[in-house]
Amino acid sequence: MGKKESTLPSMALTLIVITVIAGSTLGYIYKLTAGPIAAASEQKQQEAIQLVVPVFDNNPAQEMYKIAADGGDSLKVFPAKKEGINVGVAIESVSHKGFGGDVKIMVGILPDGTINNYAVLEHKETPGLGTKMDTWFKPSDNADAGPSGNAFANWLFGIKSDAGGGNTSIVGADPLKTNLTVSKDGGDIDAITAATISSRAFLDAVQKAWAAYNENADAYSSATTKNNDAQEGGAQ
Repeated sequence: MGKKESTLPSMALTLIVITVIAGSTLGYIYKLTAGPIAAASEQKQQEAIQLVVPVFDNNPAQEMYKIAADGGDSLKVFPAKKEGINVGVAIESVSHKGFGGDVKIMVGILPDGTINNYAVLEHKETPGLGTKMDTWFKPSDNADAGPSGNAFANWLFGIKSDAGGGNTSIVGADPLKTNLTVSKDGGDIDAITAATISSRAFLDAVQKAWAAYNENADAYSSATTKNNDAQEGGAQ
């Protein structure tokens, strides 16, 4: 009877072959999907910029710059201009205080410092609760009207719309005059029902963007003005 050969080398070889094939397949799939994923992300970013600032005629993405924020984060700022005049900025901000993870938003700030609008870019909050961030902090078309559309009846019976309005909207708010924290923490904004942590994270991202921009806006504007003057002087 012949000596039985060990199968360990053949098993190891098989494992190596499987690993190489799997790695090559994953790499190929990544190459196929990387482009579309990046394009979709860029498209979402462009749509968010258009949503949160007034009409502009420049390319905010080409003029993007970064500013430092509390916590060591670096925020992207997209300046929006109309005929060379600043009409606002869109700021990509993030909070690390979400219930399920980071909450990333795009918030629009007007030249007078008020919040123009916002868009939620990414979050991992509880479906059905955290997802209300998309509309909760915006005024509804008829904020006082519930499903029946009868604003007076809703006011009379204390029915509150989930679509924003009342003390939930941050649109048009001036953070110098409005405390952008939830009412449970002494602020002026009502939290999403049963989603206080998500609400805190959202408002944290808004405040982070506003504070960072206001701390850096003057310095950036001065640097931009000096650069423009230098370029004009060199062109003469």
